[in-house]
Amino acid sequence: MAFATVRDRYTQEQIDGFYAEGFWGKPTMFEALEHQVAQRGDKVFITDDTTGFTYRQVHDDAVRIAAGLSRLGVGRGDSVAIQMPSWAEFAALAMAVNRVGAIIVPAQPIYRTDEVRHMIATANVKAVFTATEYRGFDHAGMWLSFLESAPSLEHVITVRGEGPAGTQSLESLIDGITVEQARQELPQGAGPDDAFAMVFTSGTTSQAKGCLHTFNTLATSARIQSENYRYTEDDVQFGPSPLTHTTGLVTSIILPLLNGAATHVMERWNPELALEQIREHRCSVTVNASTFLQTLVEAYDPARHDASTMRVWTLAGAPIPASLVERARHALPNLSVLSLYGRTENTSMTMCTLDDEPERSLTSDGRAFRGQEIVILGAGDEVLPAGQEGEIAFRGAMVLLEYVGEPEKTAESFTAEGYSKSGDLGILDEDGYLRVTGRLKDIIIRGGYNISVRQVEDLLAAHEAVGKVAVVAMPDETMGERACCYLVPAPGHDPLTLDEIRDYLLGHGLAIQKVPERLEVVDEVPTTPTGKIQKNVLRAEIARKVLGVPDLSSAG
Repeated sequence: MAFATVRDRYTQEQIDGFYAEGFWGKPTMFEALEHQVAQRGDKVFITDDTTGFTYRQVHDDAVRIAAGLSRLGVGRGDSVAIQMPSWAEFAALAMAVNRVGAIIVPAQPIYRTDEVRHMIATANVKAVFTATEYRGFDHAGMWLSFLESAPSLEHVITVRGEGPAGTQSLESLIDGITVEQARQELPQGAGPDDAFAMVFTSGTTSQAKGCLHTFNTLATSARIQSENYRYTEDDVQFGPSPLTHTTGLVTSIILPLLNGAATHVMERWNPELALEQIREHRCSVTVNASTFLQTLVEAYDPARHDASTMRVWTLAGAPIPASLVERARHALPNLSVLSLYGRTENTSMTMCTLDDEPERSLTSDGRAFRGQEIVILGAGDEVLPAGQEGEIAFRGAMVLLEYVGEPEKTAESFTAEGYSKSGDLGILDEDGYLRVTGRLKDIIIRGGYNISVRQVEDLLAAHEAVGKVAVVAMPDETMGERACCYLVPAPGHDPLTLDEIRDYLLGHGLAIQKVPERLEVVDEVPTTPTGKIQKNVLRAEIARKVLGVPDLSSAG
């Protein structure tokens, strides 16, 4: 399968400039690991709830795993998926895939049949590392079921346990392979500007898109964030976001790796446990959605907890409530709360830094990263002046190479000047600070996770008891937004209940996070003269109900 190259996206002048400015570097991810082993091999690099590995242990495991993959015929240009919780083994697995020159395809643990089937087909996944049974779901069995129907898939490798017949364990993959043998066997890997990772969007259309990145396009974000956080080898990254998400991969693996720091990841979010682990591991910096900070502050008890080592908490995915920042400052006086705006396509586009006035994080999503460009576009892709609302667009060293297998969508997402169009609405002020004001795409952001409204609606529309359906965002104090389903029953059918909707969608392979959490049964939904459902009206209506605000639209 032929993928786009870095020269399909960037000019030689841009490439030379990115290297000159230090946005891009010569080492691959595995070579960055080798550098840290030489400097601090016995330092603990990654820990999770139960396990930890030093830089040297991660390196040695990665070399053996890479040799095991090579013996299976996995090599340069192949795609290898990783679907498992945030376990410390992820670091060695990702390094191993990079070492053989293959492309990492992170798959979030919540993905089920439909999402995984689409990923396999798009990425031509050849092998997968996955859990066996986790939280009641048989991941290994699901992947095994694709071996016959997906021509590209050849190997299902289980982590932390033996899977069913037809799979093999990680232990058996590397059994008998020494580090020295592995070094002698392994061919030359890929470079820092070759295809490195294919990260799928959370789903802003009915099917998630595979965003192809190089190591340098992802590492640019980590390098500039390092500057903005004044990051050092003494920092300990705190990672409650999944490692199989862009945020987790960049900030919990690449960011500490490049700085010789340590990283601690959580398998499953629990604010009480998070507070204990922050104290135990002396965590200092984190990047995630506001849900994590809100629930942590609510659980914080100064008589029992010590989170004084936390110095930076960066929130992404939604506006930051002022009340949350005030509570965080009261509970954690050493903490700076910063805002960040990014996308899978462009990693990190704007952020507030430690040098900004603290209130900037409440009123904006920050300014463009050093050396990167943010503009606001009008309907004809013209650049608008400060103060006008339009589509946010980005140009710089963090842009994806392509949406894999979708050349038309790739072309449509760029302007003639090379700006990557976000689909989000925003305003730039005179000082270059961005405020995201809305979105052109029909999605719901639940705890920083994008929910494809169309995907949910398409499934529900196929149900015989559904006449019309509209899924919209409703405000939620904890998650930011949740999904509300407006349902018009089909003639002759009783309305579905919320439990019936849940069972139906889960039975069709939808992730639990995408299932609507409120149901409004109505006789009709408001439409435009052309028959398009007026979702802005429904969003306003459910917001009034949830927030208890009276409807004053008809007041004299």
